[in-house]
Amino acid sequence: MSPALDERDRIKAAIDRILSGTPKESNGALTIVALAIEAGVPRNALTQRHPDLKNDFYEKVRARGGTPDRERRLRKQVVKLKELRAVDAEEIKQLRADVEALIGALHQSESENRQLRLQLAERAGKLRVLPPQPLSRP
Repeated sequence: MSPALDERDRIKAAIDRILSGTPKESNGALTIVALAIEAGVPRNALTQRHPDLKNDFYEKVRARGGTPDRERRLRKQVVKLKELRAVDAEEIKQLRADVEALIGALHQSESENRQLRLQLAERAGKLRVLPPQPLSRP
């Protein structure tokens, strides 16, 4: 038997074991990584040399109503990322509102500072010094 045929036979047997729920070498996940481990072949054997067997495996997984573990994990991750994105969008919205409020407060402070400087400049000529007052004793 040629090495390629032996490899194909091992992959087919691994598909049968994983789909029947009796894996020997892998954790039994419905992924090509688990299939490669179960068959004792490198992962690229499934993606490059035997893509037909990989596709057949995924078709059988879908036909029995199961979603491959990889797809399930990715779907969970997508949901989590969407939740995080919504939280981030709300935080960004709040930060933008805070920036607007701070800019308004800064402008008001600058305006008040300008008015106080003008008042101080106008009073410079009107400033008088009062004579010292004696300290009163109780």
